[in-house]
Amino acid sequence: MPIATFEIRSWASTDGLRLAYRAYPGDAARLPVICLPGLTRNGRDFEDLAPHIAASGRRVLCPDLRGRGESDYARDPMTYQPPVYAQDLAGLLAAEKITRFIAIGTSLGGILTMALAAGQPGLVAGAVLNDIGPVIDPAGLARITDYVGQGRSYLTWMHAARGLRETMGDIYPDFSIEDWLRLAKRLMALGTGGRIAFDYDMKIAAPIEAAEQARDDAAAKARAEGTAPPPEADLWPLFAALTPVPLVVVHGATSDILSADTAAAMAQRHPDCTLVTLPRVGHAPTLDEPEARAAIDALLARLD
Repeated sequence: MPIATFEIRSWASTDGLRLAYRAYPGDAARLPVICLPGLTRNGRDFEDLAPHIAASGRRVLCPDLRGRGESDYARDPMTYQPPVYAQDLAGLLAAEKITRFIAIGTSLGGILTMALAAGQPGLVAGAVLNDIGPVIDPAGLARITDYVGQGRSYLTWMHAARGLRETMGDIYPDFSIEDWLRLAKRLMALGTGGRIAFDYDMKIAAPIEAAEQARDDAAAKARAEGTAPPPEADLWPLFAALTPVPLVVVHGATSDILSADTAAAMAQRHPDCTLVTLPRVGHAPTLDEPEARAAIDALLARLD
C-alpha cells in the first residue's frame, strides 16, 4: 500500500484570517474524513492516523483551527469560541465542495462535531468522539483552565519532551521518551526566538477566563439573592444530533474530562454506538492505540 502524502492548503475566514489545513488526496466519490483537533492541538495531532486512512484511498482533511499551527492568530481573541470555529469550518467545507463527511473529533473537535451535526442535519455521515461528551468533568475543566495560555518554552526538543513527561506523565504512563518526543513535535514548534514553544496563540485562554469569571459572578449573585445559580449548558441535545449516524466513542479510562458514567450513558442513549475504553490512558487518547484504530477502521468500512 503506497504511503499517503499531503499538501498544505488554506482558506479564508469571514473575518479575513488565513486558515491552514493538511489535505490528503483521495477518491472524490467516497465520503471524506475531517479530523478536528483539541483545544491546544493542531492538525499534526493526526499525522499517523490521517495517512493510515488516506492510504485506503479516502480523502482526509486536518485543519488547524484559528490561532493554532499554521493558521493565523485572531485579531479579536474573543473569537476563539466554538460558534466561530464552526463558522470557519463551514468555509473549509465550501472551499473543498464537501456536503457530507465523516468526522473524527478530539475533545474540542468532538464538541464541534456535535455542533456541526446539530446545525446542519445530514452533514455528518458518521463520527468518532475522542474522549469528549455532553458532560465535561469539572476536575478536567479546572485543569484545562489552569494550564491554557501559560507560555512555557524549552531550549531543545529533548527538554520539551521531558517537560511534557513531567506534566502529562499520568495521562500517558506507558510512553517512552521517543513517544514524548513525537508528542512534543505535534504540540510545539520552533519559535522566532529560537526556543520551542506550544504552537497556539496564548490568547485562546481569554474566552475561557471570561466564561469562568461570568460563572463566578453569577454564582456570587445567586448566593447574595438566595436563588439558584444558572444551570450549566446542556450539550445532550447536540449529542442527540448524532443519533442517525454510526458513532465511535473513544474513552481514556483515566480521563478527567470524559467520565466512565458519561461514556456509558452515551453508549446507552445512542442506538449505534461503539464504546472503546482504553486502559492506562487519560485525556486524550492519541488515536494511534490499536483498539482505537481498529474501531475507526471498522466505522470507515461501514461507510464505504
